[in-house]
Amino acid sequence: MADKSFLNWPFLEDQHRKLAAELDAWATDTLPAIVDAPDAHTNVDDTCRRLVKALGAGGWLRYAVPAEYGGITDTLDVRSLCLIRETLARHSGLADFAFAMQGLGSGAISLAGSEEAKRHYLPAVATGEKIAAFALTEPDAGSDVAAISSTLTENTAGLALTGEKTYISNGGIADFYCVFARSGEAAGARGLSAVVMDADTPGLTIAERIDVMAPHPLARLEFENCAVAASNLLGERGAGFKIAMATLDIFRSTVGAAALGFARRALDEALNHTRSRQLFGAPLSDLPITQERLAEMALDIDASALLIYRAAWTKDSGADRVTREAAMAKLFATDQAQSVIDKALQMFGGLGVTKGVKVEELYREIRALRIYEGASEVQKLVIARQLLNSHRTQ
Repeated sequence: MADKSFLNWPFLEDQHRKLAAELDAWATDTLPAIVDAPDAHTNVDDTCRRLVKALGAGGWLRYAVPAEYGGITDTLDVRSLCLIRETLARHSGLADFAFAMQGLGSGAISLAGSEEAKRHYLPAVATGEKIAAFALTEPDAGSDVAAISSTLTENTAGLALTGEKTYISNGGIADFYCVFARSGEAAGARGLSAVVMDADTPGLTIAERIDVMAPHPLARLEFENCAVAASNLLGERGAGFKIAMATLDIFRSTVGAAALGFARRALDEALNHTRSRQLFGAPLSDLPITQERLAEMALDIDASALLIYRAAWTKDSGADRVTREAAMAKLFATDQAQSVIDKALQMFGGLGVTKGVKVEELYREIRALRIYEGASEVQKLVIARQLLNSHRTQ
């Protein structure tokens, strides 16, 4: 059983401890019937649809939107989001994915949408009626968001979107997309805007479904003169980069939390295996090298948790931005979770690389987290720039 002593840390409050306990019980009872079904990982589209419905019915998606639009808290509570992602990831990578995309995919609406857009989309996100997606990445604009080339232009009917997005999570199953495109107010990052558009908008096509090592719904999207109502502009024209970064500021810590959930599950699997596996006439756990690895895993997990819940607490305590804290949490937790899972897999030997064994699944699940929402190398740049800017103003 995963260590839960961190729930007593001062970063968390009683409502967070209650949330963690109730979600863990729900996940234990509900998720196996969905994620352990024979076709769960081969028909991921249907599995993710079922997970969104189940998370909505359970009330967990209410944490992904503000209270005024069907949510639990007045504003998005990052500690709750982190606890939910950590708990779900410990049970199922797909369940974590389904929850995370409801929050990230609608986050720009929560932060900057018109009242009309909020009332149209957010209640349906909270119930699981609509599946959300966040469309930022392009073939030539991943880490460098300022290089986005999709265009948003004015016409007599409102706005028109043309361009291409790729590696879009929930691509192909989403009911709507929050899309970032170049509107031309200025060069670089200051010339981007954000819009929300329905998946059935004429001119929007799923150009390609993308298969990855840990199956998730991913797609390349093409937009050809797609009409967008003026009310679906998110924030002001030219504010797209700011909205994207503010959205990531909230959800980047939760990526670290998902990695933490994977790492906790890996440690549990390693503890169970090394206690039962006999080697040279004694349990594998009796070997000093095994105990050294287990100690390293526990250390990395606790250090990750401290960084994650510090970042989340700082944001929930009223900080306008937590760019540095969130970057540290995401960078350290995802990189160390990779190491923890690799050590767990090594302890399983040949069994560890066998399809269907949990540590093999975790090994595939963790890798993408070190890339999406800002690769590890980008997080180092973010941290260094924040440090240099802070030093310059002292």
